[in-house]
Amino acid sequence: MEEDKYILALDEGTTSARAMIFDHDGQIKSSAQREFKQFFPQSGWVEQNPNEIWAVQASVIAEAISKIDINGKNIAGIGITNQRETTIVWDIDTEEPIYNAIVWQDRRTSEFCDQLRAEGKTDIIRKKTGLIIDAYFSGTKIKWILDHVEGARKRAKEGKLRFGNVDSWLVWRLTRGTLHITDVTNASRTMLFNINTMQWDQELLDMLGIPISMMPEVKSCSEVYGTTKTTIFAHEVPICGIAGDQQAALFGQMCIEPGSMKNTYGTGCFLMMNLGDKPILSKNNLLTTVAWKIGDKVQYAFEGSIFVGGSVVQWLRDGLGIIKSSSEIEDLASQVPDTGGVFFVPALTGLAAPYWDQYARGVICGISRGTTAAHIARAALEGIAFQTYDIVNAMIRDTGNQIKELKVDGGASRNNLMMQFQADILNTEVIRPKITETTALGAAYLAGLATGYWKNIDEIRTQWQAERKFEPENANTDQIAQEKAGWIDAMKRTLTKDSKIKS
Repeated sequence: MEEDKYILALDEGTTSARAMIFDHDGQIKSSAQREFKQFFPQSGWVEQNPNEIWAVQASVIAEAISKIDINGKNIAGIGITNQRETTIVWDIDTEEPIYNAIVWQDRRTSEFCDQLRAEGKTDIIRKKTGLIIDAYFSGTKIKWILDHVEGARKRAKEGKLRFGNVDSWLVWRLTRGTLHITDVTNASRTMLFNINTMQWDQELLDMLGIPISMMPEVKSCSEVYGTTKTTIFAHEVPICGIAGDQQAALFGQMCIEPGSMKNTYGTGCFLMMNLGDKPILSKNNLLTTVAWKIGDKVQYAFEGSIFVGGSVVQWLRDGLGIIKSSSEIEDLASQVPDTGGVFFVPALTGLAAPYWDQYARGVICGISRGTTAAHIARAALEGIAFQTYDIVNAMIRDTGNQIKELKVDGGASRNNLMMQFQADILNTEVIRPKITETTALGAAYLAGLATGYWKNIDEIRTQWQAERKFEPENANTDQIAQEKAGWIDAMKRTLTKDSKIKS
């Protein structure tokens, strides 16, 4: 492998776009990041401008490349990872989106999801897609756009509209409309993809009134799809890896053995467990999803989604104003030894796994005259960890296996206070890698495997290194037992519907 060759990873997240350049040792040589605007037209609605997403992504590509003075000739391949479920529909004649991107957090289709459940569609959707009926996924978002944008259904029937999650949109723009593709992981998050046949499911498309002509061609996660046509690069560069952000992180963490698991602490939190080569349907409200496909081999995973993770810290900053920057949260929370009996269930946009209560809203309970901002800050961090605890318990019940370790990544995994609390309530080792940007790293690895930049997974596996291991210190204390009981009580106060709460 030539020393002057690199892999470019595009990491298009929920609030920002990044470009990261990795060398053959899996080290970051250059990176650039910029935020883009979020729009909240109504309560529960979250939108983004697809053209701004592309413009910001293009700008950080150029910035990352210029920082180390390379050009397209130096890039062996591009890997893409993205916020999943976020839905974009565009017109192939105008090449313009017909509506803003509807973000994964958006709840506008909740009532339609209720209708599907009332019609008895739960089991068929679960068996085909591995998913629970929820506004979270792309399918009902596509339907909403077709129903509410004037002329959209007619254009769709004429074959003039295209749907894509953000990965498809970026590839479309990078190739100037020559490629309309997605990968199996993003496809598996639409509620329209059959994870048993690994194809778009006509029955589900008909159920939501979506023409199959809108859907991208589904590819594996690691193959050469085509080359760039954009002027960002002076030379054509292979696009050769795609995976949704959580699957990319699972791969970047080298959770390649069945039973291995990771949690990404980002805007939301996403816990995934590798299931091996056969999909298993959860009995505890977890999602079954495609982990990746490399060559002809498909790996599946359990996933537990937490809608509000790090974004609760943003709310403490922007909504309550008790911190000026997100980085202050750990110092503030460390000012008190515990929460003083305060519990914070951050259901600010509903609850996902394992409860799936889309109408739940956040609850802070146990407040007294002695409660301070520090107690609330600590309760917010513990609330993130407790949501993870709930999902781990659901995975244990589904598989019958105790976990040996939890690998962690994402911005909030740098919070030592929260990671230690996570180890304590799980009573297991929590491991943070040296490179916590595992989402981008996973995308880079998938792209590099496709072009031979890395020979095989065994070569990549040797690069993973732990930065810190958090061993449980207080796992069996009375205080932890009381906190677990308090969390269960707080969750009961939060839920708007009957739900079995298992500790």
